[in-house]
Amino acid sequence: MSEIKATPSRRAVVATGISAGVLLAAQSVPSYSQNRSSKMEATIRTGSDVATLVNVFTVEPDNQQKLVQLLKEGTETFFSKQPGFISSSVHASKEGGRAINYSQWRSAGDIESFRKDPKFAPYIQRLAAIAKAETILCEVVEVNHA
Repeated sequence: MSEIKATPSRRAVVATGISAGVLLAAQSVPSYSQNRSSKMEATIRTGSDVATLVNVFTVEPDNQQKLVQLLKEGTETFFSKQPGFISSSVHASKEGGRAINYSQWRSAGDIESFRKDPKFAPYIQRLAAIAKAETILCEVVEVNHA
């Protein structure tokens, strides 16, 4: 029987590229764990046993710090308290026009659940008032360490 090699989808490759580029070019803000401790490191692992959500925000440079603060606040007061939350990290680009939120969840269903929470809509409206967002649901297909 011949060996079949799985090829990652274009979306997975793009998301992996975005994540890698962001990690190289961005200033990192502390990650938060399920117990809301900021003294942990985000764990990036491959496989479909977790759902990875990457949000790429475009913002006027004058509003980047406001956006970063809003993302941190959202994690501390809402996302980290949701069922299925694993970790979240916020990255601010050095040029000032972007910020990225990288989070991992137990499942895509957990992500859908928090989106239905009544507290989510007002938070998203606050984000939309200062930034444009692209949301990408990903599967991490490769992780390399030095």
